[in-house]
Amino acid sequence: MLHIYNNLSRQKEPFKPKVEGKVGMYVCGVTIYDYCHIGHGRTYAAFDVMTRYLRFKGLDVNYVRNVTDIDDKIIDRAAQGKVKFDAVTQRFEKIMHEDFDALGLLRPDVEPRATASMDSIIAMIKTLIEKGSAYQGESGDVYFAVSEFKNYGALSKQQLDDLRSGERVEVAGDKRDPLDFVLWKMAKPGEPYWTSPWGDGRPGWHIECSAMSKDCLGEHFDIHGGGSDLQFPHHENEIAQSEAANGCKFVNYWIHTGMVQVEKEKMSKSLGNFFTIRDVLKLYRAESVRFFLLSSHYRSQLNYSEENLNAADASLERLYLALRDTKPDGGKVIDKYVEQFTKAMDDDFNTPLAIAVLFELAKAVNIARKDNDNSAVDLSATLKHLGSVIGLLEQVPEEFLQSSIPGNELDANAIESLIDERNAARKNKDFKRSDEIRDELLSQGIVLEDSREGTTWRKQ
Repeated sequence: MLHIYNNLSRQKEPFKPKVEGKVGMYVCGVTIYDYCHIGHGRTYAAFDVMTRYLRFKGLDVNYVRNVTDIDDKIIDRAAQGKVKFDAVTQRFEKIMHEDFDALGLLRPDVEPRATASMDSIIAMIKTLIEKGSAYQGESGDVYFAVSEFKNYGALSKQQLDDLRSGERVEVAGDKRDPLDFVLWKMAKPGEPYWTSPWGDGRPGWHIECSAMSKDCLGEHFDIHGGGSDLQFPHHENEIAQSEAANGCKFVNYWIHTGMVQVEKEKMSKSLGNFFTIRDVLKLYRAESVRFFLLSSHYRSQLNYSEENLNAADASLERLYLALRDTKPDGGKVIDKYVEQFTKAMDDDFNTPLAIAVLFELAKAVNIARKDNDNSAVDLSATLKHLGSVIGLLEQVPEEFLQSSIPGNELDANAIESLIDERNAARKNKDFKRSDEIRDELLSQGIVLEDSREGTTWRKQ
C-alpha cells in the first residue's frame, strides 16, 4: 500500500483517496516573469513522477498545476521592457512549456490562470469579509484577519506569538495585525487592474491558489504540493483562507519537495550560482537531467554539480546499453522485479530505491545476453516497462546512445563516414590509420564498439 509523508502530520500515512479510485492533486505552479530554474525542474519532475505512479497503480488522477500570470514581478518586468504585462507572461509561459516538455514532464490535466479566475477570486474574498475573516483597510487593500483563524500555524508548526515577535509593523500600514496578509491590492496608476466591490485592483498571491483549486477540485481534495519554500507563508495562508471561506477541511495530504543546492550552497542569483533549465540543457542531454532530478528522494536537498550531472548521464547510459540489441517489445514483464519496484515507490515515492531496481535488472540483462540466455528478452522488457513508469528509458536505445551531447560538433553522418574509412583501413591492414580514427573519435566523445555484426558507436 502506498504511504505518503504528510507535512501536516510530519509522518508517513497510508494513502486513502477521498473518492475511491480517484485522486485530486493541486501543485502550485510558476509565476511566469522569467526563465524557469533547475529548482522548478526538481519540484515538477517530482510531481510528474507522483502522477505517473498513481496512474500506474490504476488511480484516475486529476492533476492541476496553476499559472500565476499577474504579480508585482510580472508588472515590474513589463515596465522594464515597456510592454504590456501579458506580453511578458505569454513569452515566458511558452518558454516554460518548452523546457518542461524537454524534461519529459506530462502536461497537467488542468492549467488554470489567475487572470482567468477573477470572478472566483472576488467571490471568495466577499465570502471571507461576510464571515468576518477579512476586512478592508483605509488604503483600500483587503486583508485576511489571521487572528480569526484558530489553527493558523498548523502546517508550519509555528505559534502566532512567535511569528508576531519576528514581524515589523509598517508605520504607514493599515493592517490590524502584522501577520494579516493581503487578499486584494488597489491598483497604482498605470498598473493593470480588475474591477471589484472594493475598487480597481488585483488579487494577492495567496488567494489565487485557493480560488483556482476550489474551481478545479472542489472545497476539499486529496493532495496539495509545491517546493518546501512555499510551506510558509503561502500554503499556511491558503489553508487559513480556504477553510475560513468554505467551512471544511481543505487538503488531506501536504507534499513538499526539497531545495536545490549548488556545490552544497543555496542556489541564489546574488551568489552567482543560479542555473536555469535552459542553461543546463545546453550542457547535458535532457533525459540525463531528468535522471539527475530523480536520483535523490524528493524530500531531500539535491546538490547541483557538474560531477553529479555527469554521473547521472553515465548511469542512464548504462541502462540504455543494457537495452541495446535486445527486443523488449516481445518480452513478458517479470513479477519479481515489479514487486521490488512497487515496494520502493510505495514508500513515499522513493525513486532512488526504484532506480536501484532498474540497475539490478540491467545487470541481469547483461549476464543473460552474455550467456545467450533467452531470459534477456523478458528482463529487458521489464527494465523498459518499469523505467517508463518514472518517465525514463522511453527512447530507442541507439537514439539515446547516439544523441547529440551539447557542444559536440560531429553529426551522425560524419561519424558514419569515419567508421567506413576505418573499416576500409582495417580491411587493407592499415592498422595505424584505423587506430588514428578510433582515437580521433574518442577525443570527441565517440566510443566505437566492434562485434561480429560490425561496428557500432555511442556518445561517451
